[in-house]
Amino acid sequence: MAPAMPMPVRSLPVVQNWDCGSCSACCRSYHVPVTAEERRRIEGQGWENDPDLNGTPYFAPEGGWLAGRSFRLNHRENGACVFLGSDNRCKIHAKFGSAAKPLACRVYPFLLVPAGDHWRLGLRFACPAASAGEGRPLADHLAEARVYAAALESDSPSAVNAPPVSLQGRQHVPWGDVLRIVSAVSRILADEEDFLERRWRRVLALIAIGRKLKLDGRGDPKKMVTGGRLSELLHVLSETVDEDEPESAEMIARPGWAGRIVFRQVLAVYARKDHGAEKGSAQRGPAGRILAAMAFARGSGRVPRVHSRIGDATFAQAEVPSGPLSDAADALLTRYYRMKVESLQFCGPTNFDLPLWDGLESLAITLPAILWLSRVLDEPNRDAAIERALRLVDDNFGFNKLLGLGRQRFALKLLSGRGELSKLIAWYARSPSASET
Repeated sequence: MAPAMPMPVRSLPVVQNWDCGSCSACCRSYHVPVTAEERRRIEGQGWENDPDLNGTPYFAPEGGWLAGRSFRLNHRENGACVFLGSDNRCKIHAKFGSAAKPLACRVYPFLLVPAGDHWRLGLRFACPAASAGEGRPLADHLAEARVYAAALESDSPSAVNAPPVSLQGRQHVPWGDVLRIVSAVSRILADEEDFLERRWRRVLALIAIGRKLKLDGRGDPKKMVTGGRLSELLHVLSETVDEDEPESAEMIARPGWAGRIVFRQVLAVYARKDHGAEKGSAQRGPAGRILAAMAFARGSGRVPRVHSRIGDATFAQAEVPSGPLSDAADALLTRYYRMKVESLQFCGPTNFDLPLWDGLESLAITLPAILWLSRVLDEPNRDAAIERALRLVDDNFGFNKLLGLGRQRFALKLLSGRGELSKLIAWYARSPSASET
């Protein structure tokens, strides 16, 4: 039974704007699931009289025609949703209003993450308007976000007062302390006096220390490091990792052979697009996907076009240093990472139930992925390539089921345990004058 009053929705301290720009990218990219009630409502809207929809099925079984149990909105051969009009507007929205659309369509690109007694509000940067920061401040959308929160609570009552995400294994701390850790990480990532790649190396160093600490007191409340004591500890540790972490990417050793192979397997997931208008030409059937995966494992020759935006590039070109980020690219990526951290989308139920430390590491690996992808995309300049690479990565982060598989978790643990994550971040952020040896 849904609660009488929905949990409050809180906007984040990150400066972020958004309004829908009617680009229709989401209507061409995503398979939107629909409930039985949403199907009945849409079927009763009289679309049989629309000449554009005459004879076109509104829905398709999720997982193919043999699945038959769950459904999604159907798409045309060009990748567009059947309800997308020639004016790039949703026919359902235009005729009946936003409330008549499936909930998944209404919520996008908002992210509502349960955090105990409230929801954290974020955005998916796969949306072009979100990555560009176009529109009103995110705080201006709180009223509509509360409506979506109430609907989500009705569908998932367990989100209300959900237990805090674990730090690792069975180690739990109260929600207030989870948010203290999140704030400490966000402060490091917001440090504009430092390069973004070094900020992430500082975060990884903080994670390594955090894994060794027993903040929960091992079940003894008297030994728990909580509240103000935890805030003081995080402040000291943040200063320590800042002092200890090498100043430049060129001072970090090159990632090892095994680390580079594992990283390319992660890349193969982030780069691919299996459906929609931007589907890769290398994704034609199981054989094409297997060959593409083998190419990423080998890491030589031409990069398979697992996404339509990948140009005529080679793996060797992806290893050529690109130098420091521009101010615009740095600001974009900083905004993105702070949004992901503050909204808690990096861990728990919104990221395949990863514990906090593991979730932060899964977010950290997206930086070298973005820098790598920006070198192989067909874009007019580097800033445009980085924005496009960010959207590709965010399209998958927390949503692509392949990233939740055991082998991906093992790959992340392998990279983390061997210290390869920091090396990968530094390697793909190095300057063109850096030695290749």
